Amino acid sequence: MIELVLGGARSGKSRYAEQQALASGLPVVYIATAEAGDDEMQVRIQHHRQRRPDHWFTVEEPILLAQVISDYAGKQHCLLVDCLTLWLCNTLFDKQGHLQAQRYQQQSEALCTALATGQHHLIMVSNEVGSGVVAADAMTRRFVDEAGFLHQKLAQLSDKVVLVTAGLPQTLKNL
Repeated sequence: MIELVLGGARSGKSRYAEQQALASGLPVVYIATAEAGDDEMQVRIQHHRQRRPDHWFTVEEPILLAQVISDYAGKQHCLLVDCLTLWLCNTLFDKQGHLQAQRYQQQSEALCTALATGQHHLIMVSNEVGSGVVAADAMTRRFVDEAGFLHQKLAQLSDKVVLVTAGLPQTLKNL
């Protein structure tokens, strides 16, 4: 079972995904993609760490997401990826903000292959960023476009897609 959980910033999507992981009754492998590039991000990461149960196993991987999913694939775990949007940023741009289109393409294809070929109980969290105005700069427009394309691919591969708004989950797809 693959579930994609989408929502805006502070929508409650991570909390919802964590509740789903707990409800699975399986040991949870939490795959964190964030890197603490500044103090504010460090606070966000710490908040997520404190909210997670101590018995969850955490893997921190900002780029090689497909490999980690493949490493832990199987119905004996519930994998929780938080967050795909940060992973997208990590793979699409280098630390200086330069576009790394080939790296992103390779990692995106590897992710889709890992999802399509494995046996998973997997929950993926991502930010829905395409509902606002068109960004003024090319880099942000590229990021929003790639997030939209990625979400469409992952929604097709997912058994369940949920949009969380104001803490309220709305099921968009449920096979």
